[in-house]
This record gives sequence, C-alpha cells and structure tokens, in this order.
Amino acid sequence: MRIRPLAALSVAAMSALLLAGCAGSGEPDATPSPSSSAASECGLDPQPGADSDAITVTGSAPSLAAQVPADLEFADLQRTISEQADGEDLAIGQLVSGQYLVVDPTTGEVLLDSATTAPDDSGLVPIVVDGSSIFGSSVLCTPLGSATAFTIPGSMLGEGASNAVVVAQSVDQLSLVATGEDQDPVAGMPEVELDSDGKPSVTIADDFTAPDTTQLAVLKKGDGPTVNPGDTVFVQYLGVLPDGTEFDSSWSRGQPTSFQTTGVVQGFQKALEGQTVGSQMLAVIPAAEGYGDQEQGSIPANSPLIFVVDILGVQRAAAAE
Repeated sequence: MRIRPLAALSVAAMSALLLAGCAGSGEPDATPSPSSSAASECGLDPQPGADSDAITVTGSAPSLAAQVPADLEFADLQRTISEQADGEDLAIGQLVSGQYLVVDPTTGEVLLDSATTAPDDSGLVPIVVDGSSIFGSSVLCTPLGSATAFTIPGSMLGEGASNAVVVAQSVDQLSLVATGEDQDPVAGMPEVELDSDGKPSVTIADDFTAPDTTQLAVLKKGDGPTVNPGDTVFVQYLGVLPDGTEFDSSWSRGQPTSFQTTGVVQGFQKALEGQTVGSQMLAVIPAAEGYGDQEQGSIPANSPLIFVVDILGVQRAAAAE
C-alpha cells in the first residue's frame, strides 16, 4: 500500500491543484536531466523572471503579505527569492516550518493563508521540502529562512486551471523522527528497533494472531499539538505484513509524507487521531480495518497490517467558506 500525499485542503479547486503539484511524476528524481544535476537536486528548479520579480512580498512568517500586479504574463514557471536569509540551502527530504499564501493574480485575493491552518498560535505549518509539489518546490534549494514569490501558469496545474501565485517562507527545520519520551513496551505487540537514523524495523512473533480490532501502542509520547479528525499529518512510517515483508515506507522513499487522517484505512486513522506531535505509534490492524478482502498491490486480500508511525507535524483543515 502507498499512502498518497495530501491532495487538497478543501478550500478551493485552486488549492487542490496546487497541493497535487505541477510535476508529472510523484517522485522528485523520476526524470533527472542528463545535462544538469540541478534538475534532480532542485526539482523543477524555477528561475527568476519578470513575473516573479514584479511581486512585492512584505512581512515575515507568520504575517506574510504580497502585492501582485494584475498584468503578469505567466509565460513560464518562475520563482524569485524576495528575501534571502543566511541559512543552509534546503534539500529534498527535509521538513520545515513556515507559511505560504496562495494568491489569485487576477484580483489579488488571498485564496489560502496557511497561518489560518496552524495547529497552535505560532501561525506556522509543516512543509515537506521536495521537487514535485508546489509548496515543497517554493522553498527547495533556497536558504532556510528565505521568502519566495512563485508564479505558476495554469497550464502546469491541469486542464482549465487558472494561473496562480504562491508566496512562501521557511522558518525552522523540523525533526524527521519522533522526539517524544520513550514509553514502556506493550506486552504481546511486535518489537520495534530503531537504527542510528531513527528508521524502524519490526520483529513479529511466529505465533502472531491478528486482533479483532486495531491494537495501538505508544512507543514515544510527544508533547506537541493533538491530531484532530480531518487534520493533515506529516509523518514517517513503515508498513509491514505479518511475515515481516515491507509493503510501504516513507523511509524507503527518502522523505516524510503528508495526508489527511480521513484519507487512510480505518486502522491507520485510529493510530493518528487523538495522538500528539512528537509521538511514535505502533499499530496492528486487522484486515477488516485495513483493506478487507481487497488485494492492494503487494498486500494480499484479508491481510492484517502493521505500521510504525512517527508523527512529525500537523496542520488543521482549512475552514470552509
């Protein structure tokens, strides 16, 4: 099973298109250019241009603002660093806190302000740094702390999509592993070991029997915000079958991922909602709360699922207008 990244924040079709990304592949390095390593290291590697240079960015996260001229041409993808900080350049696979705005270039209206979806009074939300999504690309290969203006032609967002402007700023680098306090093991649950990078491995007893309902164990207890139903969570996770076979892992893909709690199987949802950022969860999910009698890729029909999940961050669902 692959847990797909977040597809939308449910505020507008524009936001959905932006969050789905403008690259043709979900893998940042799926089609690297043979002539330049920047194409893989920096994703789409948007360059400054007349459009992005014309946008005025004021304030700092979480109080960014932007003035967008109404006569932008949107001839191609452009990105200008409007405020360059002195932090290290951000690379694919990192996780940062920050703020972004989605602006309608025809009216100057802010369609989405991520500060309104922050889980606390910081006004900041997590951003996965990658080259295949708009928000990740907005900060990729820029110094930590920098603010950018990003212009995206509608033709890159899908048929019938409108042109868009994204203004973003990274603030702090976030941990790629759960940082909560270690908890005592739960008897009868699989054993989890972590390597030096925090990547988990799971040992399952030979006499493993699937439970009737999802069984959870808190391996680390974080002290961050609580995950609410419908929130977007930012996680690292490993999924294995009862024989120990890995069927999905953000670790194997080299970067954390994000998705809404309501967009995963019931058992996984139970492992997320009500938990706190910084926690690491172990979930043993019966087939009835997984995929039931449906085969899913390498997951056989009627198979229990076992997950280890590091909860790295959370973003509230945007309020419906």
